[in-house]
Amino acid sequence: MQALWMLLASAMFALMGSAVKLAIEQGASLPEVVLFRGMPSVVLLLIFARSGRLPLISPHWRRHIWRNIAGVSSMWLGFVALSHLPLATATSLNYTAPLFIACWMLGWGGAQRDPVRIAAVVLGFLGVVTMLRPSISGDEWIAAMFGLGAGAMSAVAMMQIRQLGSIGEPEWRTVLYFSIAVCLSSVIGVSIEGFGHTGPTGYMALGAVGLTGLCGQLALTRAFGLGSPLLTAALQYTTIIFAALLGVGFFGDQLDAWAWGGIGLIIFAGLLSVWRTMRENRVARPA
Repeated sequence: MQALWMLLASAMFALMGSAVKLAIEQGASLPEVVLFRGMPSVVLLLIFARSGRLPLISPHWRRHIWRNIAGVSSMWLGFVALSHLPLATATSLNYTAPLFIACWMLGWGGAQRDPVRIAAVVLGFLGVVTMLRPSISGDEWIAAMFGLGAGAMSAVAMMQIRQLGSIGEPEWRTVLYFSIAVCLSSVIGVSIEGFGHTGPTGYMALGAVGLTGLCGQLALTRAFGLGSPLLTAALQYTTIIFAALLGVGFFGDQLDAWAWGGIGLIIFAGLLSVWRTMRENRVARPA
């Protein structure tokens, strides 16, 4: 189930990326996209909590603060990198988060320090690089550091999600607090840049950003709250595969031999990590 939750999250985030692309093409501003990324989640999760008479205040609010600082910082650092770097380079740097998680687990993972799954994370990243083939010119190193910072902060946020899941914090409340933080950060961006000039198609795309982002964030939170973080990190790369297939189907993109080779490497890395986890679970079950 951990693998299935992460695959669902990857598919939802790929759909969200396509909706973001469409919304910006229709004239939406970047702060407007961020606002719609968080606002539907806040509204729907508040309705869910009130209808079920669920408590909104968490006893673990300090952990939520660190999770939201890391998550929102990662989001905006990634946007800065996207605005100053080629898409392939910015995306590759953003997907260094699983590598940071693997390094953390290698140093402080304890019983979950597994070289096979760490190798699967590295192979998956090589697949991403093979697909995207990023490049950095001489005047792009500062923006590249922002992209690398986005990956590092994303890894911190994911490990915070894991800690919240391990102490029993419900996924809906973790996502609700993060969505509130996203909305608050978007207010600052809107006050500086303002709203864009979009039409019905653009607002439909913005609504899709919010709904797919909500589903993806809930699935991601569930996945990182269960089992091995290295398995979840390796499967995170499948977002690139879903996005590439959506690009072929809806935007007319063409994939060359290198891209298909990278897809194969990402799939192999995910299957290797899943196999290792299933084997480990079979060995541990009799004990």
